[in-house]
Amino acid sequence: MGEKKVVGPSAAIPQFRQQVAILMSAKVRFESSLFDICQLVQADLFDSELEAASELAKHKFTRAAGALAGVVLERHLRQVCENHGIQITKKSPVIADLNDALKGASIINIPLWRSVQHLADIRNLCDHDKKMEPTSDQVNDLLAGVAKVIKTLF
Repeated sequence: MGEKKVVGPSAAIPQFRQQVAILMSAKVRFESSLFDICQLVQADLFDSELEAASELAKHKFTRAAGALAGVVLERHLRQVCENHGIQITKKSPVIADLNDALKGASIINIPLWRSVQHLADIRNLCDHDKKMEPTSDQVNDLLAGVAKVIKTLF
């Protein structure tokens, strides 16, 4: 008995391509979900660190509170740069470097850039200048400013 050829091998190609496309979209969705989870975990960590900084400030450890808030701000700005694909060439970038990169890429506007520079100045006062103590008002401004930046800049 003779076999009848109904379709050739080329008939399978469209179905194969469709299956590949399904797998590729699943991969993208999986990566997107992982990104979302990482962002949520990081946001929770930043919130916890800011709460710790607030407690330090409440107990008059202003320099330590400001230093911790500054670390949160720096880490957040680094993450925002990564989110937007901004390459930072400096080995150990500081807030000013990250802030400038975000402004240069038009991710932030000049008023926000100036605000972040002000926060960086207060952080530097807390971290470096031992001649002058940061005031409670300065550290409270830093805490409020960092809280605003991490909630509004992505």
